[in-house]
Amino acid sequence: MAISSQLLASGTGWLVTDVVCSAGPRDRSFEERHERMVIALVTGGTFNYRSTHGSAVLAPGSVLLGNSGSCFECGHEHSRGDRCLSFQLAPDVFEAVAAAVPGNRNSGFTAPRLPFLPEVLPLVVAAEVLRNDPASGDEFHELVLRLAGAVCWALSDDPRAQRAPNERDKKRVAAALRRIELESARKLSLRELAADAAMSQFHFLRVFEQVAGVTPAQYILRTRLRRAAVELRGSVERVATIAGDCGFADLSTFNRQFRRVMGISPNEFRAAGVVRAATGGARYCQ
Repeated sequence: MAISSQLLASGTGWLVTDVVCSAGPRDRSFEERHERMVIALVTGGTFNYRSTHGSAVLAPGSVLLGNSGSCFECGHEHSRGDRCLSFQLAPDVFEAVAAAVPGNRNSGFTAPRLPFLPEVLPLVVAAEVLRNDPASGDEFHELVLRLAGAVCWALSDDPRAQRAPNERDKKRVAAALRRIELESARKLSLRELAADAAMSQFHFLRVFEQVAGVTPAQYILRTRLRRAAVELRGSVERVATIAGDCGFADLSTFNRQFRRVMGISPNEFRAAGVVRAATGGARYCQ
């Protein structure tokens, strides 16, 4: 049985790996043990998964669940190979998320897998996009917590339960929004923003998304891109200089993110502004 695992991102109490298995019907399955709380998104192939909470046939779109310290087996009786995005959390990190989910009374998973639920699909898609398009650790960190929260909601007694943010939480998020606006060019991690708001990371992430409509990492990125777009149209600075001033570590990252959000490259965006300019005589450094 050949298994390869590539680390995509990691942080305090969490990590994300891209796992590829080439086992087939003739390969014997072995009992293994989860070292952390595991939420694995199946993105290719099919296999049988057996854990202490039951068994299930997993296929692309399925969400495998594993408790830290529990034993499991994976078998490929019907086909060869699979690929998964494995999100792993330290027990204390997961427990903090589980405790913050309304209606949830479990500190661990009570099923071997999560049904193919519509509310989880956007997170599955987001995970595959991040794997294929190099992303920052902050985006992966947020996705780890969002996935853990979504799974806890789905397995809770009342998966529809979700408290609206109170005025105190709204005030804290408003302060975070102001800080991002003032300091968007510097690195602002989820950990730092949550600590500044005196909230757990998952609770801050959940409330921030409820109030702002996007996650902190998404808001920071869009704030940086908005400022960069204004500078591209209103100054003659080089694109690389604008990218650095707006908080992007390198030009290639800025170009990729700008095109992904704006639909065109920074140079194309600047050129379009020049064409529309009334004077028609402005020249910009490329």
